Formats: sequence, structure tokens, C-alpha cells
Amino acid sequence: MWAVLTALVTLAYPLAVYWGLSHFEPKMLAGVLVLVALLRALGSPDPLWRVAALGAAALALVSMVGNALLPLKLYPVLVNAALFVIFVYSLKRPPTVIERLARLKEPQLPESGVRYTRKVTQVWAAFFVVNGGIALWTALFASEATWALYNCRRASPIAASATSLCMRPTRGALSPCCSVRGRRACACGWRRTARRRRWMRCARPASLWM
Repeated sequence: MWAVLTALVTLAYPLAVYWGLSHFEPKMLAGVLVLVALLRALGSPDPLWRVAALGAAALALVSMVGNALLPLKLYPVLVNAALFVIFVYSLKRPPTVIERLARLKEPQLPESGVRYTRKVTQVWAAFFVVNGGIALWTALFASEATWALYNCRRASPIAASATSLCMRPTRGALSPCCSVRGRRACACGWRRTARRRRWMRCARPASLWM
């Protein structure tokens, strides 16, 4: 429940700030960021997210003291930085984030699947670098409307699910399944045959942070 609530607040945060600018001063909008920080701290067992929550609270404090908008706009950058650290750390200390997601459905993940999930984790780490850089640019140089639009749209694959996926939530777990030639097949259950290539195209990460 906490994870779902945190995801919804994260998705709504840029729009809430943009809408609030026409009604309130930035120091009053900092309360929204405090709410996000509290949800992150209470809803995640990962110590890194608690550190990120402290960072969000610090941004909110700076905004309150100086009545500044920029600290509020830097929160998406902080989220991308935290996700980058989580994914890179999992590469250094396996299993990787994506491998853990895949094993929720198929504990006996083949070696080919382990290698592939490692590559997917690397791709996501690179995505967070690029996305965080663009989020920083929008915070520093773009208009408030551009900042809100970009960060609201890019929050979706972070807080909810990535696009073009076959893995989907099923009864609280992730099901790495997809449709092949009109029938469903569980990717991780396939033997190491020629079908492995098709599995590699289907096993995409979904619902990373729900």
C-alpha cells in the first residue's frame, strides 16, 4: 500500500508543483516535497531510499527558508540519482535488480537469463544518467511548464512501469511472460534452445518501484 501511494505521489509531484505555483508561494509548496520524503522513508526498507528521503527533506527546507522554487524542481534529479546508485550497486553486488524481479516468478533462472538481466540492468542505469541529466537541464534552464511536462512523463517508467513490456504484475508478483504466435509462454521456463533469443526480446522489466 505504501509503495502504491508513494508511486502515485511521485507521478503527481511535478504537476502539483506546477499547478501550485499559480496559487501559492514555493515555501508553501515545499510541504508536498516533505510528504513525498515521508512516504519514501516510511514505505521503503532500502536504506538508500531513506537517505534520499533526507535529501528531499533538505531540498524542502532550503525552499522554505529561501522561498525558492529551484530546490523543488531538483527532486526528480535526486530520484534518478538514487535509482542509478541502486542499479549500479546491484551490478557490483549481484543479483542485479532485474534478476531479482525475474526470479520472483522463476527462481531457477538459467545462466542465459542471468546474463541478459545484467545487460538490462546496465541499460536502466544508463537511462537514469540520461534522464537525470535532462531533468537537471529542465530544472535550471527550461520553463516551469516544460519541467513539469517532462518530469511527469518520465516519472511513469520509474514510479509505475516501463513502456513496451511483457513482464506484468500478477497476484502481487511479476510474470515474465509474453505472447508468442498467439499463445502465452513463460519466458524463464523455456529451455536453452533457439527460443532463447525470443525470450530475450520478451523479458523486459516492468513495475520497478510499485
